[in-house]
Amino acid sequence: MTWLDFVSFLLLFILFVYVIATNVITQLHKVYLFFHFSMMIWPLGQVAVHMTDNPQLQQICINISFVGLSMLCFGWLLFTKYLTNHKLMLSPRDFLLLLVPSVIVVAGIIWNPNEGFMSAVQGRYEYRQYGLIFWLMAVMLIAYFLYSMKLLARAYQTDVPPSDRAQIGNALTGIGVFVCFTLLDLLINVVLARWLPVVPGLTSLGIVIADIYFVFSIQKHGMFDLVNIAQQDVADTLSVGVIVMDEQNVVIEKNSVVDSMFELTVGVRLDMVKLLQSVEDSGNFDTFLEMYRLHPGERIHTEIRVAEAGRMVYLSMHVAPVVVNQQIVGRVITVQDLTELTRLVEESNRQNEALQTRSRALLMMQDELYQANLKLELMAITDSLTGCYNRRYLMQHLEHEVVMNRRDQIPFALFLFDIDLFKTVNDTYGHLVGDEVIKNTSDVVRNMLRPEDMFARYGGEEFTIYLPRTTKEEAEELAHRIRSAVEHNEIETGKGHALVSVTISMGVLAVDPQPSSCLEDGESYVHEMFVKVDKALYEAKENGRNQLAVVQ
Repeated sequence: MTWLDFVSFLLLFILFVYVIATNVITQLHKVYLFFHFSMMIWPLGQVAVHMTDNPQLQQICINISFVGLSMLCFGWLLFTKYLTNHKLMLSPRDFLLLLVPSVIVVAGIIWNPNEGFMSAVQGRYEYRQYGLIFWLMAVMLIAYFLYSMKLLARAYQTDVPPSDRAQIGNALTGIGVFVCFTLLDLLINVVLARWLPVVPGLTSLGIVIADIYFVFSIQKHGMFDLVNIAQQDVADTLSVGVIVMDEQNVVIEKNSVVDSMFELTVGVRLDMVKLLQSVEDSGNFDTFLEMYRLHPGERIHTEIRVAEAGRMVYLSMHVAPVVVNQQIVGRVITVQDLTELTRLVEESNRQNEALQTRSRALLMMQDELYQANLKLELMAITDSLTGCYNRRYLMQHLEHEVVMNRRDQIPFALFLFDIDLFKTVNDTYGHLVGDEVIKNTSDVVRNMLRPEDMFARYGGEEFTIYLPRTTKEEAEELAHRIRSAVEHNEIETGKGHALVSVTISMGVLAVDPQPSSCLEDGESYVHEMFVKVDKALYEAKENGRNQLAVVQ
């Protein structure tokens, strides 16, 4: 194990911890930490290879080192892109050209086909010989860093702010230091290894020096300083007033919009009670002040009115905490002038009042039209005497339902029944009583069905019941109960105290779709079902009526 590689890794780790401990993590930090982590992999692998005598573990450590070195290229491009404040943009074609070679080389390093990347010397990897893949990697790394320097130099020559120019210059210097040490390591320890003594840790030293320079530049220029970033974003041209306070409620920053609303001085503690008492009105004054005093970590809001130059000014005030590392370090108050918006709202309200009467009348007309449409729709699908669905709607509904049931293997049942000897009722009591018998019988049957069941008048005194999700046993039990309920139902005829009762004959068809069943023509299948159930109905009549026959 070389002491320089170990010290390099240790220093890189210390710098890594230092950046995390002294800064709030932002998107820029995340990119830098990825770049920094890539730099740590090389010395870590160089240290680890000397800590084991197992050749396989040594090979893995060496592979990790060179994979980390390859990752530096992509990490470097991301970091420099953010350092230049997104001035450095890569096209999709450039991105692929950069990414694909790196992926190929990494695959070659890990695979090491026919020792094309490296081979052990005397069975150990502390000292090794490199193959063609190593030299391809070296050429790729040089090309990567030359391309990065070209992009940075191009960005440096453009018309950028001085702060951006300083950041680009620092990036150029840092990458130059790293490239010089890496090339020196390649020259002394690989190209001239036969003639010069080995000087270990040159690449690690270059990484450390470059990273120290990066950290120094970051701290010097305040690239990660959230206060500086916030100050750059605060401009007096904003239409919203901004007040920044520390944890003691001392005003440390404000913009010019605030001066037109309140009398505040930077460096003086803000007295919210005095500030709000000076205004014309604040609707939730007590609640707002209580939240402001007792809950500094909460976001709060109030709306106030200020009398200014003979007119009323409406303001909206928001107070939000500034939290760093779960500690409240201050507050930000934003104040927005809502006067124009309030005027527009009031004008809109006046206009709306004039429209409300007309709107109510229109709504009443729309409701009447809607109710009329509902009645028309109901009339189109139901029977006027019984309120049941009509035959046309029943057939359309069943054509869709049976296809879905067969597809999803849902059991269902179909009843077809008619009133026995109904012609005798008409001949004996008249058609008005006959209509009452049909209506009363349908009411008895409907009361025994579930909401999801479908009850339809098939024609004359014939009715159909569709029962979704119903087994054969359940269908037969319900059919018996319906037959019995109709048999025991008595209907007034209107002629004295005479009562009439009727019976029904019923055909029952129960379907339990099998897993392999498939159906495309629902209309033909519904027709076949009605043929079967109609045959069962007439079988029940032939067997003496007041009974049911089940399709087998």
